[in-house]
Amino acid sequence: MIVIPAIDLLDGQVVRLEQGRREAVKVYSKDPVGEARRWTEAGASWLHVVDLNGAFDGTYTNLPVARRIIEACRVNVELSGGIRTKETLSQALGSGAARVVLGTKACEDPEFVQQAADRYGRKIAVAIDAKGGQVVSRGWVSSTTLTPSALARSVMRLGVETIICTDVSRDGMLQGPNLALLGEVLDVGVQQLIASGGIASIEDLRKLKALEPRGVIGAIVGKALYEGAIDVRQAIIALA
Repeated sequence: MIVIPAIDLLDGQVVRLEQGRREAVKVYSKDPVGEARRWTEAGASWLHVVDLNGAFDGTYTNLPVARRIIEACRVNVELSGGIRTKETLSQALGSGAARVVLGTKACEDPEFVQQAADRYGRKIAVAIDAKGGQVVSRGWVSSTTLTPSALARSVMRLGVETIICTDVSRDGMLQGPNLALLGEVLDVGVQQLIASGGIASIEDLRKLKALEPRGVIGAIVGKALYEGAIDVRQAIIALA
């Protein structure tokens, strides 16, 4: 299981939100490339780069920043947030991204996901963002009637192998991961699951590693890194 540092971009700056709320924002850096280098120099082999402007407004606007990160760091980078058209998907992968994450489109347009999976294979992942037992979309502000397990089952049928599962209510709150939610999604036979939301300590990472035999391959860590609660090097050693 690997640790994947999160770089959330809002107006070109590195930020963290609490529970995905746009008004609950804290700016950590005005140098996204510098932050990316910080994590990769500490040993991270993957980065999770989110365009929050795109997630909220529907148009991926921070792609130039993401491209600079990819060019500077030379590690695997997955891009997420506002990827809702074929053109944007193509541009994201054309930038050198190792993987692109579909969220809102996975909820609203199965045919889009099917075509993306058919064309790009393992470079396509789906985000399952849950709050109160239901999937949310469009920057986590729109409710859906989908349950996390139902969406997982649906996108697996479309050929998606990798799912990123986030408990929105815990994101940025340092309350620990929602193991019950992750278990619910794993129960439908997900091949590769990346856990996200609430991870606050190396002990939390160890709990997730215990789920590795069931399909957990990684954990996205954000606020805990920026607040110094988790050291990337120590986390990598702990999970080796």
